[in-house]
Amino acid sequence: DGELLPYSTSPVVWGEPGTNGQHAYFQMLHQGTDVIPVEFILVKKPTHALADLHTKLLANGLAQAQALMLGKTTAQALSEKAPTASTALAAQRSFPGNRPSTTLVLEALTPRSLGALIALYEHRVFASGALWGINSFDQWGVELGKALCSDLLPRLGSGDTNGLDASTAGLMKRLLA
Repeated sequence: DGELLPYSTSPVVWGEPGTNGQHAYFQMLHQGTDVIPVEFILVKKPTHALADLHTKLLANGLAQAQALMLGKTTAQALSEKAPTASTALAAQRSFPGNRPSTTLVLEALTPRSLGALIALYEHRVFASGALWGINSFDQWGVELGKALCSDLLPRLGSGDTNGLDASTAGLMKRLLA
């Protein structure tokens, strides 16, 4: 109905294969000020010949879910061996745990299992919108972007930046330089 809701309704969908996503993003999940639910998608049977690597990636997925759940106390950090353990760093190396995660296990990554996964997420978006009283599939911002694209597309060919805001004109000039 055009009114702002008094609560958050937009989860962030982001991901990386395997250990690529661990560092800054996972640090935020483990120790950030916001508790952010995370989902792990593990594939039981690889469709490639790198069985050892696949096993390591599965172990990593399980380990990150376990770490989010359990956390680490300052006492545990103090009991660890050098070079990372120190009294000065123990508080920094602790984190609360009790961070929500869900692990989905696919038997294999097939067109059928990928389609089922997409259907699951699409249904979740629909159900969440119904509970929040919003149309999760209205895309007025996307529609605006498409309309603006119709104006910008020929400008990329001509280089014409007349009438554009300074930010878009500057970006266009950078792209065409």
